[in-house]
Amino acid sequence: MISSRIVDMPRTSGSALVVLDGVGLGVADVVRLADGDARPVPGSEGMRRVEGSWDAARQIAATGRVYGRSTGVGANRNEDVPTEAATEHGLRLLRSHAGAIGEELPAREVRAMLAVRANQLLAGGAGLRPAVVTALCQALESGAHPVVNEFGSVGTGDIAALAQAGLALAGEHPWRGTGAPEPQPLDNNDALAFISSNALTLGQAALALHELRGLLEATQVVGALSLLAVDGSHEAYAAPVHAARPHRGSSEVARRMRELIGAADRPTPPLGRIQDPYGFRCLPQIHGPAHDAADALEEVLAIEINAAAENPLICPEDLAAYHHGGFYQAQLALSLDHFRLALTQVARLSTSRLSTLNEPAFTRLRPFLADPEPASSGVMILEYAAGAALGDLRAFSAPASLGHAVLSRGVEEQASFASLAARQTLRACGAYRLVVGCELVAAVRALRQRGHVPDPDLPVGRALQLAEPVLDEDPADRPLTQDVTAAAALLDRFTEIWRGSET
Repeated sequence: MISSRIVDMPRTSGSALVVLDGVGLGVADVVRLADGDARPVPGSEGMRRVEGSWDAARQIAATGRVYGRSTGVGANRNEDVPTEAATEHGLRLLRSHAGAIGEELPAREVRAMLAVRANQLLAGGAGLRPAVVTALCQALESGAHPVVNEFGSVGTGDIAALAQAGLALAGEHPWRGTGAPEPQPLDNNDALAFISSNALTLGQAALALHELRGLLEATQVVGALSLLAVDGSHEAYAAPVHAARPHRGSSEVARRMRELIGAADRPTPPLGRIQDPYGFRCLPQIHGPAHDAADALEEVLAIEINAAAENPLICPEDLAAYHHGGFYQAQLALSLDHFRLALTQVARLSTSRLSTLNEPAFTRLRPFLADPEPASSGVMILEYAAGAALGDLRAFSAPASLGHAVLSRGVEEQASFASLAARQTLRACGAYRLVVGCELVAAVRALRQRGHVPDPDLPVGRALQLAEPVLDEDPADRPLTQDVTAAAALLDRFTEIWRGSET
């Protein structure tokens, strides 16, 4: 995982600083800024890069043709803009492109976009006025955010969303909250430079990765509880098994499982069953690739969040504007698709363990962990509920990168649809959380009914101690909606246990 660049603020402020420098911003930093848990400070070296590219961009545009500054955009790229119309051209560009549609986005998603965009500008390739960076940081600190609507990008730049933010900076589009920055005098040297980014997609992807990585870790803790509930074998997590097939993610999951349940590196084969169902036996082979996919996605985000990807790229050293396709988000779209597909397999494995928990042959309890009343249904409905949530998760996992679009009179004849991939990944969070919440309710009930209390010094024992006060112990047939809701919320605490930092 990419390390955070948070530093403590003075004690009187009660929060933390995130230094934006266009070089080392991480996913965790974006999340803290989006949630208002930290304040942004533009780094001095980054601001020098912004000033240098701003000066260079104006010189280049005054002496040659530069896309979006002295020309139109898209299919209008060959139409020149007269110097005397420069200011109005910039505003017209923002007005015409601020056409995002659909639902208004939540504040934290817009704030994530502002944080990413401010940091990208500090990488020094945009060539727009430094006051824009200051204004973005002011908005992040005050809590104000522009109104931004959901749809408007196909993965080749979040131009509609960023145009809305640009118009808000210019004083022509509404803000939510208080403390909006003073209107900025944006012109042709600022407009395209500001909107030439995938900052919204990157911000949404960072929020989704942060939540889902934590849920992935929590799922293994739930799986460990289920393993104890069915007296599962430790052999599937044995060190020799994973040394013989040394995939990084699978090996780490197996090692972590041994720590969670207190298993030996070379465990003794159990009496009775020779081997367990796949929900337990293949856990490292299914969780491992999801961890690998999360790592790969974070590596892509670390590059993109700190990238000067604007088209054209202003290079002060060469006094040149390089026209390019660096805005095209193939790596991000494919990484997001890969991550969701891997997570869906993990969630599907959770429903497999839930089925096992309902089976007397494995628990030596009544079917569906029911009470002694005749024909009681117990937690039977959880299989249906988890299956329904898994259906949504499966739909969200359809590869967005298979999308295609030909736009702007055929000039832009390809699209990555990374924006759709990010939205789908965010939407997957809720469905995934509910699937695993269903398993947790059943696992805790099974352990209670068996009177199985794991060692409280083990991580899995501490997990059960967290869960028992939260989950109702009444085994009678009753609605389980609130049980699953409580279990799903508890998963964030289980993430701390997986990471070894529980309180």
